[in-house]
Amino acid sequence: MKAIIIGFLTLFTLSLKAQDMTTPNTTVVGLFVATDQQLWDQVAQSFHESVVLDYSSMNGNPAATLTPQQIVDAWQGILPGFESTHHQLGNFITTAEGNNAHVFCYGTASHYLPDEKGDVWWVVGAYDFDLIKGHDGSWKITHMTFHFKYQDGNGSLAEKAMNTVKS
Repeated sequence: MKAIIIGFLTLFTLSLKAQDMTTPNTTVVGLFVATDQQLWDQVAQSFHESVVLDYSSMNGNPAATLTPQQIVDAWQGILPGFESTHHQLGNFITTAEGNNAHVFCYGTASHYLPDEKGDVWWVVGAYDFDLIKGHDGSWKITHMTFHFKYQDGNGSLAEKAMNTVKS
């Protein structure tokens, strides 16, 4: 059995090396993996030099054009305050033409922080991303819109996490 698994993993690894690993989907997935791991340089590298960030459906604030560093600074103001975050993406619909791509996907985020009112805050929605392909072949996010569906659990954890980061 071990030999079969090793053989499969070797074949899988070879097939991945044969593919172009720099795709719009890998950029989007990489953004959230880096966010959950708090690899802020990698988060910033997922974005183009100017990004329209739109979470208006969730927080009521209008979309804003930001630099990657401004996005990282904002996310660092809350996410490290949680003991753990987990973003799960799925149901990708991706179109690409030339150096432009659009990615739609569902997204669920769980935020964990022990609290007497409940330890988890879940946010569920969908995303629309626009990306541009650079001269080096990498895809960079130029537009990120979150379409809020619902949240569950302890919504006050967000404020607690921000206060934790501040102190």
